[in-house]
Order: sequence, then C-alpha cells, then structure tokens
Amino acid sequence: MRHPIFLSVAALAVFGLSACDQSGDAQVERALDDMNLVDETNLNDVMLTVGDPDEAVNYFAGANQNDPGRIDLQRGLAKSLIRAGRAAEALEAWRIVTTHEEANYDDTVELADAYIRNNKWDDAAATLNLIPPTHETFKRYRLEAMVADSKQQWDKADSFYQTASGLTTTPAGVLNNWGYSKLTRGKYAEAERLFNDALRSDSGIFTAKNNLVLARGAQRKYDLPVIPMTQIERAQLLYTIALTAIKQNDVTIGKGLLKEAIDTHPQHFDEATRALRAIEDNVSN
Repeated sequence: MRHPIFLSVAALAVFGLSACDQSGDAQVERALDDMNLVDETNLNDVMLTVGDPDEAVNYFAGANQNDPGRIDLQRGLAKSLIRAGRAAEALEAWRIVTTHEEANYDDTVELADAYIRNNKWDDAAATLNLIPPTHETFKRYRLEAMVADSKQQWDKADSFYQTASGLTTTPAGVLNNWGYSKLTRGKYAEAERLFNDALRSDSGIFTAKNNLVLARGAQRKYDLPVIPMTQIERAQLLYTIALTAIKQNDVTIGKGLLKEAIDTHPQHFDEATRALRAIEDNVSN
C-alpha cells in the first residue's frame, strides 16, 4: 500500500531536481550573456579610443551587420568614421543614429559636428536649433560658437565661447579657437590673452604657441614669448615671427629672425633656408 505513495514522492523529487537543473542552466546562460556583454562593451571602448581608426570602422561595420538596430553599434561606427577622417560617411552614419528611437540630444550635437566637418554650416546651424536651450554641454556650445563665427556674429560667438570654456575642465582647445576668432577679427591683444590662457591650461599645444606668436607679431612684438618650447618648436616659432615681420615690411628684422631660426633648428631647416634665399635674391635684384 505504501508503494504508490513512495513512487509519487520519488517522482516529485525527480521533477524538483529537473527544475533545479533547468533553473541552474538558465542562470548560467544569463551569467555568460552578461560576461559577453561586458567583454563586448570593453572591446567597443577600446576600438573607440586606442584602436586603429580604420580597424574600428571595419569592426563596427561588421557588428552592425551582425546585430542591426543597436544604437550603441551605430554610434560606434559614426564615431569611428570621424576618427578615420571619413567625414562624408560619418555624416550619413550620424543621420542614421539620429533617426533611431533611442537617439538623444547628444546625438544631434554629433550630427551638427559632422555637418561642420563637411563644410555644411547652414545645416549645422539648423541642426543645433533643434536642441533646446536646457541641453547645456561643452560640445554643443563650442559648435554654436563656431557656427556664429562662420556668420561673423561676433557677440554671439564670444558668448558661446565663454560658456563653452566654463563647461569643461580642459578648456585649452576652445580657448585656442576663441583666440583664433579674435585674430581673424584683428583684435590682436585680445587674441594674445586667449592664447596665453590656452597655454596655461595645456602648455603642449603647438598650434596655440604658433597662434600666440602670430598675434604678437601682428602687434610688432617680434621677441619670443616666455612659454615652454622644445628646440625645434623654438626654431619653428622664430620662422613664424620672421614671416610675420616680412609681411609687415619689417624685412631686416625678418631676415635676422630667419637666420636665428636656421641656427636654432637642430637639423636642416629647409623652409627657413628657402625663405631667406628668396629674400636675399629679391634684395640683390
């Protein structure tokens, strides 16, 4: 009489073990999926930062084909195309990203950036106008400043550059852009101040050093500023000052600076040598 009961209990026990096995398998599968996702995320980050740009493009293009519709992979492809200097393709990629249902205002900012890289300033302006004023990010205002510059809306540009520089802990790049904007307007003293500010933030930006020398040269300040520089940079900056002086008809000063640049450079300074010969030939003729 006890056999049916025993069998029923045994059956329940077997069922319970089977259920436990299935539950355990499911947990393992989920854990493996989570691990794969972490590994993929890490690989994506590597491709976007330190990987070869063209390899990153190939990686994300393949990932998009294998798993279409994922916005993180679409963004990865668009960013990689930017890094690879393929601006036209990047523009199309960012257009695709911004049509995704999970797209956000940062994606719209990136689309505006892609328009600028393709010299489509009106499209960039129209795209930035789609973003509400409450979306306040460094990149948004840096692009706003560049668009205002392109339209020679100087007051707007200054306001946007000021805002952008306050929204980042590394303002050197935007300060350099702002300084160059002032330089193109003929506001040389203001440009000089901004280039100095940029170099105080990051003393390694050679473009800012060269722009600083241009701003000083435009004011006929032909001595090198007191900033960190290598021997090669010193020679190149002397060359920049020399050309600035010559363009302002201070030819004798320019010749002296060219000679100093040639003597300073640790290797043969071909550009400065050619410029000096051209001036001397012109004078002799």
